[in-house]
Amino acid sequence: MPKQKQNIHIPVLLDQVLDTLSPREGERYLDLTAGYGGHASEILNLTKSAAVLVDRDENAIKHLQDRFTDENIEIVHDDYASASSHLSDSKDKFDMILADIGVSSPHLDDESRGFSIQKDGPLDMRMDQRQEMSADTVVNDYSEQDIIKILKEYGEEPKAKRIANLIVQNRPINTTHHLAEVVAKAWPGYSKVHPATRTFQAIRIAVNNELEQLKQSIPIWIDLLKPGGRLAIISFHSLEDSIVKECFKEYGGDRYDAKVSILTKKPLTASAHEIVFNPRARSARLRASKRK
Repeated sequence: MPKQKQNIHIPVLLDQVLDTLSPREGERYLDLTAGYGGHASEILNLTKSAAVLVDRDENAIKHLQDRFTDENIEIVHDDYASASSHLSDSKDKFDMILADIGVSSPHLDDESRGFSIQKDGPLDMRMDQRQEMSADTVVNDYSEQDIIKILKEYGEEPKAKRIANLIVQNRPINTTHHLAEVVAKAWPGYSKVHPATRTFQAIRIAVNNELEQLKQSIPIWIDLLKPGGRLAIISFHSLEDSIVKECFKEYGGDRYDAKVSILTKKPLTASAHEIVFNPRARSARLRASKRK
């Protein structure tokens, strides 16, 4: 079972995850965004069984390999869509599946990864450092029309045209602070939330193909469940949550051909107490379903 080390990443909605998945001894667990092992450690302490832990980030993989040394725990360095497809091809099945979607605190805390508006760093934003495409590709190489589309679809940015024009006119843009300053010109005056927040979100989603991966993966996850198996998905913004909600609706319900029962009529959210200790949990939403 996992070695206990100091946590560098606090798992969000941990109580809700444990309550929803209801881990029991001997059950098999799949964590598709295992990160630094916060959720996995708690679940494996209860199941004392085999598990597959997936992450696309090489820093997370190194931490997982150090933390989880049991031979029954397989650690996979891949994006969750590819890993899910491989597991499906091998006819693997699980009692519990968890996916914690989106950027993690270690990503934001490390300025060299280029995710944070607050910390100056290179225009990177790659969750998988092995891929070629980065935020620099989008910002400095994409056409103005392509940037407009990304900002509208992935950031729901009302000033997408103005921001895209500013980006193109100010090329080359090489750092996160420079990009944030350029975007801020489209939003003069005081704002409680940084005016580049939606732009950074949109570019990050485009770089990592996040929404398409989620759409492709949920049906696979449902098929990877054993009868009675539980699937929990944590999302952090409305675009992700909407995809989860609609997929569960498509495959769930009281129809004779429904594959799952929906366990969460509304998404579960963090308590005020958790938000105090882990502000990232403020926007977290958990939806869950159970295989029929």
